[in-house]
Amino acid sequence: MPRALKKSLPHAALLGYLLVVLFPFLFVLFSSVKKDNNSIALNPFGIPKEFVFNNYVEAWVNAKISTYFFNSLYISVFASVVSIILAGMFAFAVTRMRHGRWNILLYSFVLVGMLIPNNALMLPIYTIVRKLHILNTHWALIIPYIANAIPFTVIILAAFMRSLPSEIEEAAVMDGLKAPGIFAKIIVPLTVPAMVTVFIVNFLGNWNEFLLANYFLSNDELRTLPVGMVQFRDQYQMNYAQMSAGIVYSVLPVVIIYAILQEKIIEGVTAGSVKG
Repeated sequence: MPRALKKSLPHAALLGYLLVVLFPFLFVLFSSVKKDNNSIALNPFGIPKEFVFNNYVEAWVNAKISTYFFNSLYISVFASVVSIILAGMFAFAVTRMRHGRWNILLYSFVLVGMLIPNNALMLPIYTIVRKLHILNTHWALIIPYIANAIPFTVIILAAFMRSLPSEIEEAAVMDGLKAPGIFAKIIVPLTVPAMVTVFIVNFLGNWNEFLLANYFLSNDELRTLPVGMVQFRDQYQMNYAQMSAGIVYSVLPVVIIYAILQEKIIEGVTAGSVKG
């Protein structure tokens, strides 16, 4: 086999995989700007002959996508940021501060949270939320989202912080910084790539979460986008063009975040794998 052909095979395979992954999204994207169901049926996989962007306006206004969209956006961002702050402080304490065996015990205790399936916690979470009298409020989602994200976030941030040289902290101590100052001024800026990575993962999980949002929120104005999309399907089940426009709204924030922060994501994933 020629050397040039041998080198091009992995690229061709990756390109084929990319086309397979992107094909469903392209189908939805093209369908969202077609005129009606008949246009989709006659040309289901092709570029539309007439672009109808009014489908996005109709979906945004008539199906209350705007309300669901901003509910999901601020809940996902807020929960992701708070989980990173809490997990970052915990990871700093167990990796950069000397507490003897307590570091190992506390770290192991948090990791136990990774072993429990989320569905098994449904009933306990509902009981706690009801006793706190926050059922049918956004706090019923924010608090469980934060708690659920902490174990994974601690694992990633702790692995990253362990790879940082201790000489940086020693120099900071010589300059008079205490633990809070070292964390805020030294560790956090150096850990930004890992924080961006876990933010993306946590945001994506919160953005797509359906089960808690479906059972814990009953008021229509409080619902998130995944739950709203189910109602949109029931209401507009015969208008596939507007349904596709609603799906594009649900995918758009994640695509934008990945496009902007892709370098930080790769850096955060690989940074903790090599020491020195």
